[in-house]
Amino acid sequence: MYRFFKRFFDIIISLIALIVLSPVLLILTILVACINGMPVIFKQPRPGKNGKIFMMYKFRSMTNKKDEFGNLLPDSKRVTKFGSFLRKTSLDELPQLWNVLKGDMSLVGPRPRLIKDAVFYPDYVKSLDVRPGITCLAHVNGRNLNTWDSVFIYDGLYVDRMSLKLDLKILFQTVSVVLKKTGTNDGTQDMQDYYYADYLLRMGIISRDQYNEGISRAKRIEKEFRESRRFRKKFNLSPTYKEVEDFDLQEKNVD
Repeated sequence: MYRFFKRFFDIIISLIALIVLSPVLLILTILVACINGMPVIFKQPRPGKNGKIFMMYKFRSMTNKKDEFGNLLPDSKRVTKFGSFLRKTSLDELPQLWNVLKGDMSLVGPRPRLIKDAVFYPDYVKSLDVRPGITCLAHVNGRNLNTWDSVFIYDGLYVDRMSLKLDLKILFQTVSVVLKKTGTNDGTQDMQDYYYADYLLRMGIISRDQYNEGISRAKRIEKEFRESRRFRKKFNLSPTYKEVEDFDLQEKNVD
């Protein structure tokens, strides 16, 4: 019942938020254009519900600075101070309200990861069972400092216990987390295992050949999506590489 109401809730709240925040969005658009350059909106294909690909929007936080050979510099050297501020305050996520209004995302749900992460998801992962969200249970319980295993557990807990009460709780907790700026990575740090495939490779869970095959498949999926606006591909998930760790987290009361 709530899954039907949840979409109605998303439409109403995202529409109101876009109207109320329109002056803020306009100011941020001007600042991003002046400081970080054009285009103002960063667009990237992400896996959504049931593995369908959609284009996710964010305010741009990095420049296009390149080295003498024409290659983009590492992220840590392209993130501006203003871009770091946008990330720490999560203001860079505001354009995703449009994703919510379109139906690509929800206000609350598992965060949409990269395609090259999702092609390696084990069978037990439930992150793609519902619409991805602007905020999520993992976001208010550690934010970017969570391990991959804990993120998957939090996503599973949310999918199993999804309710209006839980969504409202997460939304209010998100405000607190953002104001405190806890658990953030502003892009200037090199976080180990930032990508799921890198984590699997480092832990010896997959071989180098499996790693390369998965990355190549992710690139093909993204290429097909970019070449066709109507493209909506469902993932053929890889076999389970690892059983979920037996964390006390699984018994966490999130209601």
